[in-house]
Amino acid sequence: MEPLVLCLWIFAGTCAVTWLLSVVTREYSWTDRLWSIIPIAYVAVFAVASGGNARLVLMTVLVALWGARLTYNFARKGGYAPGGEDYRWKVLRERMKPWQYQLFNLFFISFYQNLILLAISLPAYTAYQNPTPLGVLDVVAAVAFLAFLAGETIADQQQWNFHQRKKAGTAPTRFLTTGLFRYSRHPNFFFEQAQWWTVFAFGAIAAGSVLQWTVVGPVLLTLLFLGSTTFTESITKSKYPEYAEYQRTTSRQIPWFPARPRDKAATHPSNG
Repeated sequence: MEPLVLCLWIFAGTCAVTWLLSVVTREYSWTDRLWSIIPIAYVAVFAVASGGNARLVLMTVLVALWGARLTYNFARKGGYAPGGEDYRWKVLRERMKPWQYQLFNLFFISFYQNLILLAISLPAYTAYQNPTPLGVLDVVAAVAFLAFLAGETIADQQQWNFHQRKKAGTAPTRFLTTGLFRYSRHPNFFFEQAQWWTVFAFGAIAAGSVLQWTVVGPVLLTLLFLGSTTFTESITKSKYPEYAEYQRTTSRQIPWFPARPRDKAATHPSNG
């Protein structure tokens, strides 16, 4: 069987299984639970079909490292436990009529999100079609991927440590604003997307051109993160009004130097 055809069968089966499980269990994070696993399978399919092409083997190893780290982080937050549903789905259910949410579940959660997981993996198909030797650019891409992986690991660990302090009642603020979060409100989101842009780079290197249709994968992923970030921040801002000042001073995703805080005395001048 052609590897692309096999991946399409895996995609169809994953869509069906995640949707059926959501209907049966009334939990809607089944795609989230497979998020860090399915892309490894997609990339590995092309690596095996290639007979062990060095670039595809390297891509599989890197994506497996990404998946192992993300799976661990998701598991320790209770994502695989019963009831470990993404809190944002509950918010959406409260804002939608039941039939609207079920359509959202079918087409967005079960189909579209799984489509993105397939799409971000398809640079491996480009590498499969262009089995050129490994070169210096592949080494650069691999180092960049590992750097982005390290960045996401640090950001997630900082977030984990903060929430542990928050549970213990020892956190100095109501949301994290230090470490990498001083330079980006969502550094983990930035590094996650950067890793998949690097996966696209491997396919472009193999083909010898960045003009590849598989760019649709990281583009769709980036758009997904832009939308989810907006929704997530709307929830956070509704709980913590001071979050608005954090938004003003800190870059949304791309790490950058923070802006100076407002001078409260200038903003609220004294009458005296």
